[in-house]
Amino acid sequence: MHATIEDWGNGWKEIEVSLTLDDIDRLIALLNILKADTEQHFHASSSFIGEGGIGQMTFDVQQKIQSSNLTLGGRALAPGESTQS
Repeated sequence: MHATIEDWGNGWKEIEVSLTLDDIDRLIALLNILKADTEQHFHASSSFIGEGGIGQMTFDVQQKIQSSNLTLGGRALAPGESTQS
């Protein structure tokens, strides 16, 4: 797994996470654990080697009192491909 932070220079940042196929399987398994037991959580943690960056990301189930501030998008479109396909 590899993660980077891109500063857009306008107060917003992008976090890009690149996964191996094994990472995808592990992420799906951990998300299924969260779905089955909403009291659980898990982390994606840095090796803390090299320059600073993302130290840790925590995944848990959003509480009803928390307002949403992100949405999930769809797959990337190929050049010239329409969302109306």
